[in-house]
Amino acid sequence: MTANPPPVREVVPAHWFDPAPLEAWLTREVEDFGTGMQVHQFQGGASNPTFLLTTQTSEGQHLYVLRKKPPGVLLASAHQVDREYRVMKALDGLIPAPKMRALCTDESVIGTSFYVMDYLEGRIFRDAALPELSPAERTAVYDELNATLARLHQVDYVAAGLEDFGRAGGYFERQVSRWTKQYRGAETELIPEMEALIEKLPARIPADDSVSIAHGDYRLENVMFHPTEPKLIAVLDWELSTIGHPIADIAYNAFLWRSTSLSWGSLVGVDFAASGIPTEAEYVAAYCRRTGRETIEDWPFYMAFGIFRLASISQGVYRRVLSGQAASERAAENGTPVLAAQALAILEGRD
Repeated sequence: MTANPPPVREVVPAHWFDPAPLEAWLTREVEDFGTGMQVHQFQGGASNPTFLLTTQTSEGQHLYVLRKKPPGVLLASAHQVDREYRVMKALDGLIPAPKMRALCTDESVIGTSFYVMDYLEGRIFRDAALPELSPAERTAVYDELNATLARLHQVDYVAAGLEDFGRAGGYFERQVSRWTKQYRGAETELIPEMEALIEKLPARIPADDSVSIAHGDYRLENVMFHPTEPKLIAVLDWELSTIGHPIADIAYNAFLWRSTSLSWGSLVGVDFAASGIPTEAEYVAAYCRRTGRETIEDWPFYMAFGIFRLASISQGVYRRVLSGQAASERAAENGTPVLAAQALAILEGRD
């Protein structure tokens, strides 16, 4: 058994599935899978429901993690667990990630596609201020976060077998179009700031057309650290990954310094000089040094785009909460208007 029990609960009714076909499938597909499988659901989450599978083997208890698509009608190109599985498997040995065990696209097994990976014991920091750590440990955690992203962006994606994982070039043109469509597909009300962003962002796309693997949701809460050391041991939640633009990732990551949402992550009120946590400018400068960039032109565009995309995602979550499909029990509150207003202010130089 692990030293710190995972934060799990009984499977909520909306995400329940018959475990018998799953256990039979995994027994066939995963070597030494074990017997007596038990299923629990991880707490929280608003996208792909995630479960803890526990089995007994000759060597003792074995823990796995299963991620699946949510039930119901889904937005186009969302919840692509097969892409998560593929990119993590391809990056094995290149970027810290759990060991991938099996991918199933046969919906007859549990009702949706899913994949299974090994469970890792470690720490996921929900409070970006890291109050439980010393200043030196905070510095190390943020340096690891920065260095791992820079390392990802320097991976040769062709050599990793990911040449067809996305189209090289034209990333922002496609992304603005995609997230506009996602937003329209989940739209519940008129949000003037979203309309303004949809109009203004295409005209501000920078000439820099750099290409790399893009994680798409890279932030402190989506990585795992060693149980006792400030060492990053796994990058998680690759649902939005693609062949994209590296600056989209670092800008989205740097939104942490501008976010006021404690549930997403926020550094509001942090004394950077005393805490050991870098400022936004210091964090971005460290990334530029690691990737050989002298500067980033039109940083406000990248930041505004990242928040616009987050606003579109928030709209989708809100729509799923209203329909009862979300993987969490959060209240039905739409955070899109606030995010859209912030993105527009940054784009227009008012923030």
